[in-house]
Amino acid sequence: MNVPIYIIEEARLRRNLQLIADVARRADVEIILAFKAFALWKTFPIFREYINSTTASSLSEARLALEQFGAKAHTFSPAYTDGEIDEIVACSSHLSFNSLSQYQRFHDRVAGKASIGLRVNPEYSEVETLLYNPCAPGTRFGVTADKLPGTLPSDVEGFHCHCHCESGADVLERTLVHIEEKFARWFPQLRWLNLGGGHLMTRKDYDVDRLIAILQGLHDRYPWLKIILEPGSAFAWQTGPLVSHVVDVVEDKGIRTAILDVSFTCHMPDCLEMPYFPEVRGAEHVEEKGKEKCEAHATPHTNEFLYRLGGNSCLSGDYMSAWLFDHELQVGEEVVFEDMIHYTTVKTTMFNGITHPAIGMLHSDGHLEVLRTFGYADYRDRMD
Repeated sequence: MNVPIYIIEEARLRRNLQLIADVARRADVEIILAFKAFALWKTFPIFREYINSTTASSLSEARLALEQFGAKAHTFSPAYTDGEIDEIVACSSHLSFNSLSQYQRFHDRVAGKASIGLRVNPEYSEVETLLYNPCAPGTRFGVTADKLPGTLPSDVEGFHCHCHCESGADVLERTLVHIEEKFARWFPQLRWLNLGGGHLMTRKDYDVDRLIAILQGLHDRYPWLKIILEPGSAFAWQTGPLVSHVVDVVEDKGIRTAILDVSFTCHMPDCLEMPYFPEVRGAEHVEEKGKEKCEAHATPHTNEFLYRLGGNSCLSGDYMSAWLFDHELQVGEEVVFEDMIHYTTVKTTMFNGITHPAIGMLHSDGHLEVLRTFGYADYRDRMD
């Protein structure tokens, strides 16, 4: 295709799913898919071969769980509303409240229909980027231990805790010390403990055996608790690229920008929010001020192949720097951003009416199936 497209690769997806299913079996825990990172429902038949449940954070996600995944969701929202709570409950097997005031307002409408939990805040997280740190001072997430009564309400059956972001098993191990120190006194009153997401167990350097040992140890200490993990990125990690194309090359003050038919702000927002530099196939990322690094390469005219990559929107900051290619970029050639499936399709916007990339599935037999294309009607109907 000569249009931009996200391509999810079935073989890579199944590899991740198999690893996750193996961890769940060996550690005797339930691992469920968080829609906030991946919600491509046309792939759910594949997911159902490996996992049984999902997690939702809104009415739309809860409905997606029930109607498309085929199972009620484990639901958490910072705040439920009077107009949506009953429909959310109808789509949920578990529902966690973010605050005691939300619990007091709505628990009677949940009791007997879904297992009730409270989100708790252990006041500890190693997430360095504040935008993604759920335990930062002043957080709006969760109840701290000093606010909980000695005896929990009789209909509270679980605690939900989320402290991680693409973290390793060692981080979970250190975090559990704080969770247990703060909240273990209430564990005898509970049936389940949800350790949230951010457990990047499909990353190449992740210590899976250590994760399993940590979870087994948790079982040994609290054998009556069902342990739940709800990663998002781990499911779709390294499962496919975003393929874009060069539409122009412009230069100002010695900086060359290859303008693409995709947008960072629209189609890869975490690159600007986190920020992080994506891997570009066939190119090396270098510091924007690192021309000396380029000049150190053997090719005499290497600097000619150093480019900013610019999005096709009107936002001035819709670009990232800089990538070193081994040739001069030409209008029409592909620029491939690796690992662009998680936290992309769920967060894309149609700002500026920029053409949205298609979504495709590369099947194990090599066939590329286009699952969805987008056009003017998709942009227009957002404003209905």
